[in-house]
Amino acid sequence: MSDLLLRPATELAALVRSGDVSARELVESSLRRIDDLQPTINAFTHVAYDSALAAADAIEPGDARPFAGVPIAVKDNRPVAGMPLSMGSELFGDFVAGHDAYLVRRLREAGFVIVGKTSMPEMGILPTTEPRRFGPTRNPWNVGRTPGGSSGGAAAAVAAGMVPVAHGNDGGGSIRIPAACCGLVGLKPARGRVSVGPDGGDSFLVCDGVLTRSVQDTARVLDVLSGPEPGDTTWAPPPPAAGYTALGEVDPGRLRIGLAFNPPLDDATVDPVCERAARDAAALLESLGHHVQQIIAPWSGLNLLPDFTRSFGPLVSMTTWMGGQIAGREPVAGDVEPLTWALWEHARGQNTISYLSAQGRLESVARSIVQALGEWDVVLTPALGARPVHIGEVDGLGPDPMVKFRKSGYFTPFTAIVNVTGQPAIVLPLYQGEDGLPTAVQLIGPPAREEVLLGLARQLEAALPWADRHPTL
Repeated sequence: MSDLLLRPATELAALVRSGDVSARELVESSLRRIDDLQPTINAFTHVAYDSALAAADAIEPGDARPFAGVPIAVKDNRPVAGMPLSMGSELFGDFVAGHDAYLVRRLREAGFVIVGKTSMPEMGILPTTEPRRFGPTRNPWNVGRTPGGSSGGAAAAVAAGMVPVAHGNDGGGSIRIPAACCGLVGLKPARGRVSVGPDGGDSFLVCDGVLTRSVQDTARVLDVLSGPEPGDTTWAPPPPAAGYTALGEVDPGRLRIGLAFNPPLDDATVDPVCERAARDAAALLESLGHHVQQIIAPWSGLNLLPDFTRSFGPLVSMTTWMGGQIAGREPVAGDVEPLTWALWEHARGQNTISYLSAQGRLESVARSIVQALGEWDVVLTPALGARPVHIGEVDGLGPDPMVKFRKSGYFTPFTAIVNVTGQPAIVLPLYQGEDGLPTAVQLIGPPAREEVLLGLARQLEAALPWADRHPTL
């Protein structure tokens, strides 16, 4: 049964629908796998044994919902009624959410069975997953390395076969980075594609999605999650009527693809393994009939890190403030990790004009970048700037945590710029390095056109399949 969890979620739902496998058998298999591997991988912060089995028992053969009976995990920064919500921090204590996020409700309505919450760095700050409260989550391909972050627990859980699909979100690469580290498909949808309600307001940087093993699973879950909810402040243009699943299976035609190696962080470097993967992907795309040309992407020389920090810092501070509200007092330094506290103090020390000017500059730069890239249907980049870092190399601890914060940007220089522009982007695990770690590439699509990326990704998946590659645990 544990091998079943390595199969696509759409296949598992079909097995439940036909009666070949019961929802309870599938969920029990997931829970056993979690119990077996949690001591090694440490992907979960909470496992919902009773509620998951009860939900599975209510699902019968013939259930027409697209994911009826399929186990899924939710990242520990979105509320699930009756489950802890910790944000990876001791500050939140034993707080239990009393309601579902809108996206969680949609997952339940699609038939998914929520088996637990996955780990993340404190407040979702870093592209690694080593919260002081829960300890490091480890990469199933090499337990001495990071699974990425901030959706690192989600990626590790899927790569290890604990669940076939897991929820994540992406405010600077937090779906795409762990997908690249763990050999998975990771799509950051367009800005406003998935509602962040009822708790979140207008979300300039963050978008929710999933980590999966297949492009089809990613497209089908996007069909479930996409679309506004009543009261949302902003939303993306309506999803195509045909749906992402159907459009992802359509031949995308001959696309104009720009190949970019210049990182948005001007002094960042690119590991030769990461660069070679992008060059090999470019050659593969040309063999599939696309026009590929190396370009200098229009994001160099902009020095966006200070503005990104001035915009991102208040998001962290708001979450820290929420933790203090739950604790019933003002947060103090000992409540959170040194990096969280440094960003909290940085945000509290800046005035409103500084924050709004940073936000305004990011929005202005986003317009100029999107306009400059308009002649290209897709932009291809390395997914990461370096191989997955070792556990302990980038965390929120130590006497000068901002040094590690800056270092984290050099590990992942190609992702955060797409959160600024709001475009959709997908990471695909096309290759395997000689070190045994997955090696991925990133495809950036036109604004609000996820179907372009999904169609191209399906082509690449058919030409160079990755589904049979699994870590040995």
